[in-house]
Amino acid sequence: MDAIPVEATAFLILFARVGAVLMLLPVFGDDAVPGRVRLMLALAMTVALWGLLSAHALPLARAGGDGLIGVVLAELLTGLALGLLVKLMFLAMATAGSIVSLQVGLTSALVADPAQGGQTTVLSKLVSVAAAVTCMALLVHHLWIAAIVRSYLTFPIGGVPAAGDFAELAVRVAGRSLVLAVSLAAPMIVYGVVFNVALGLAARLAPAMQVFFVAQPLNLTLGLALFAGLAGVMLTAFTTEFAQWLQAGWG
Repeated sequence: MDAIPVEATAFLILFARVGAVLMLLPVFGDDAVPGRVRLMLALAMTVALWGLLSAHALPLARAGGDGLIGVVLAELLTGLALGLLVKLMFLAMATAGSIVSLQVGLTSALVADPAQGGQTTVLSKLVSVAAAVTCMALLVHHLWIAAIVRSYLTFPIGGVPAAGDFAELAVRVAGRSLVLAVSLAAPMIVYGVVFNVALGLAARLAPAMQVFFVAQPLNLTLGLALFAGLAGVMLTAFTTEFAQWLQAGWG
């Protein structure tokens, strides 16, 4: 019985980081998921990882003292920071969908997206959901959990990552996410350039033709047909890059 308070303290220390990361992870941390469900998932995840992570938290729990509050706060900040990195990388697919929407002329077709905290284009929402389903189907979410476990080696309990180093890491991850988004949408960007150049030439060669009246349905038809053919390749490339980033560590 004497060990119960120590183990409960260690559990709270682990729950602070695991729960904070889970609050920002794709799918698990979406605003569409009720808060109580997310809380129960965080508790269940901490219980499941107790055997792997308890050795990191028990020494601090046995030491006790007033510093435990600071340790819990530090773990919360670390968990939020790490969850933010994963969310930034996952947003590459939503960004690619927004670029595709711009090329095919669907930027005004908006839907609510709790994951992004506002409205987004239809194609951006579509590819985001498809990316989440693909990650689940290919077991990439197991790598999310493995990354949480490895984070205790990279960022030990009781310390807070240096603000400057983390800011540099966040900028690097954001840049990699943007590069990935542009790479995924590159065929559609090329299509948009070619289509608009052809539209300009048609306007010069046939001034009497209602170019925009003809161009809009044609752009939608060709653009969506090309996107349908590329969607599978985009999802596969994104999932592969996302998995490699997780396996390489935080950053």
